Amino acid sequence: MRHLLLLVLCLLLIPALAQGQIIADNFEGGGAIATWYGDDCGIDPFVANPFPQGINPSATVLKYTDTGGAYANVGFDIRGHFDLSEQAAFSLKVYVPSNGLTGDQPNQISLKLQNGGLPEPWSTQSEIIQPLALDQWQSVTFDFANDPFLNLDANSPPPVSRTDFSRVILQINGENNNSAVTAYLDDFSFAGRTVNDSGFNQLVWSDEFNEAGAIDPEKWHHQTQLPNGVSWFNGEFQHYTDRLDNSYVERGLLHIVAKKENFTDQGQTKAYTSARLNSKFAFTYGRVEVRARLPFGPGTWPAIWMLGKNITETGGYWASEYGTVSWPACGEIDIMEHWGNNQNYIQSALHTPSSSGGTVNHGGIMAEDVSNLFHIYALEWTPDEMQFSIDGNVYYTYAPDTQNAATWPFDADQYLLLNVAMAGEIDPGFTQSPMVVDYVRVYQQSPVSSSGVEEAYPFELFPNPVKDTLNIHAPETLWGTAVKAYSPSGELLQSATLEGGLLSLNWAAYPKGVYLVTFEVDGKQVAYKVVKI
Repeated sequence: MRHLLLLVLCLLLIPALAQGQIIADNFEGGGAIATWYGDDCGIDPFVANPFPQGINPSATVLKYTDTGGAYANVGFDIRGHFDLSEQAAFSLKVYVPSNGLTGDQPNQISLKLQNGGLPEPWSTQSEIIQPLALDQWQSVTFDFANDPFLNLDANSPPPVSRTDFSRVILQINGENNNSAVTAYLDDFSFAGRTVNDSGFNQLVWSDEFNEAGAIDPEKWHHQTQLPNGVSWFNGEFQHYTDRLDNSYVERGLLHIVAKKENFTDQGQTKAYTSARLNSKFAFTYGRVEVRARLPFGPGTWPAIWMLGKNITETGGYWASEYGTVSWPACGEIDIMEHWGNNQNYIQSALHTPSSSGGTVNHGGIMAEDVSNLFHIYALEWTPDEMQFSIDGNVYYTYAPDTQNAATWPFDADQYLLLNVAMAGEIDPGFTQSPMVVDYVRVYQQSPVSSSGVEEAYPFELFPNPVKDTLNIHAPETLWGTAVKAYSPSGELLQSATLEGGLLSLNWAAYPKGVYLVTFEVDGKQVAYKVVKI
């Protein structure tokens, strides 16, 4: 067994990152789909609902106007691709007024899934067509697992086994005609999974907050020293402490608690306390994911962010050994900021020597009930750009045309910070409120991802990290492959054969840890690491 595991570890691979998310848009200004586009037709994604009745009293909808274009449609692209293996249904509401039609086209709506990266993306599309009634709002669902579908290329596999769909196209009535159509769309939703194709597929550092009590001192540093001896920056009113009152782990969740209380430290008395954590891990380029629920109340200012390891900030974990430059020359990456006086608006920003303080480099989005619901706040950091997303949906990208020390101090290690500040006009009734964090994860490119092994044996394991069920997918050429699962100590847990392209393994009873799943192909042991949460 020892020799097998040595070979396995030498070939260790990690599959693409799968993310549960909702891709949706209600056209009220808070939709998670950043950009809709029209092809050979008119499109207005923020028009007043002309028929607020029946199942859709919504104030704002998308207007679709086909003035005679032969292939008129609207659509959007996602980063990565859709995974339809578990959830394959798309839904929306649609209204087609009869006085907006010409010709004798059938009253229908089609949803087409395409590979947006192809020169001719329609060439391998899959399509579902549903009938429409006129002069009424109706809900329409396109289920690629159960509804009849049409593959334009008859040799294409069923949609649920495809991993290349990255574009959604909607078309009212038929194509290849010159008839006119006016229609209104609303409440588009896909409550399934997408897969991130960025290449950041190796989990290199994380905290799942599984041990109750104080934070893990091997992973986090409490930053409590007042940087100027009097106060924190930005007119903040709190002391940061290392007390369990302000930061603790309970039931698998980290709580960073801002509290109203008079507290004296370093010769200064302040009316609020909280916690500010520095990660004892720093890195250059990768994907950061933090699943969190935000505090309530005007005056609360939670943040998930990063600073250059070379900052000279007093009391910071890295400053004494690595500090060489001050802020903003070190660069600051605000993955998520939220202000309690602007509930449900979250923002991301970059502070650099060319734009700091009230930076112009920022973008935000209205999100759903951020103080009651958990969301995944993420950053993808490459040598060329920063992409910020919530629940897998990108809402801001920073990619300056000119990269230099003034615009891009982001080519060196940065570390993570989690904190809740108190600033601005604070609700006089505020007593305390926490930012609750489920996990923090950092992914980077696998060091063997360019070795050719991953391309030769394209197994997909998802979700990873896994909680209950691990799914394994492979193309038909690899059906019949022997699969084995090993515990962290090397004990054989399961053996199976990959048949029909998809295998599901029960992972629910296993304790949290890092497992190995191996495949025997061409006399070789190819292995993937699986994280159980």
